[in-house]
Amino acid sequence: MKANKKANSSRINIKNRRATFDYFVLDTYTAGMVLCGTEMKSIRAGKAGLSDTFCFISNDEIWVKNMYVADYERGSFGRHALRRDRKLLLNRREIMHLKNETKSPGLTIVPLRLFINENGLAKLEIGLCKGKKQYDKRATMKEKEGRAEIDKIIKGHRYGA
Repeated sequence: MKANKKANSSRINIKNRRATFDYFVLDTYTAGMVLCGTEMKSIRAGKAGLSDTFCFISNDEIWVKNMYVADYERGSFGRHALRRDRKLLLNRREIMHLKNETKSPGLTIVPLRLFINENGLAKLEIGLCKGKKQYDKRATMKEKEGRAEIDKIIKGHRYGA
């Protein structure tokens, strides 16, 4: 049973795809989350989303806002709000560092990925990020297209096409 639990926990990896497109990630942190009711069961089922989410610091606590966790279909009375604010668990030193860094203009805290660690706990990887300009986004797209083209050429040579 324990091996099965580890196999299931490793496949839950919900990414915020827009984060790396819209931001330069300067530093990353792994934070625990305070969950209630059936939220953990929904996350284990892979029914969560990080689109349009962001983090903020209030009263020396860090929170994630607008994170989507679907209702658990078998839950009865322990229902939760789908997009409520959820508290993140970090060391005080890390929170103070993030608080000082976000005071400077252009830096923000963005959730990058939601996963379940080897102990079966839900963790959120957050990043201290700086916003990209439009020309930075275009350069990123050109770089991806170039890599895809090179991969296509290499693949064609490998198979003799």
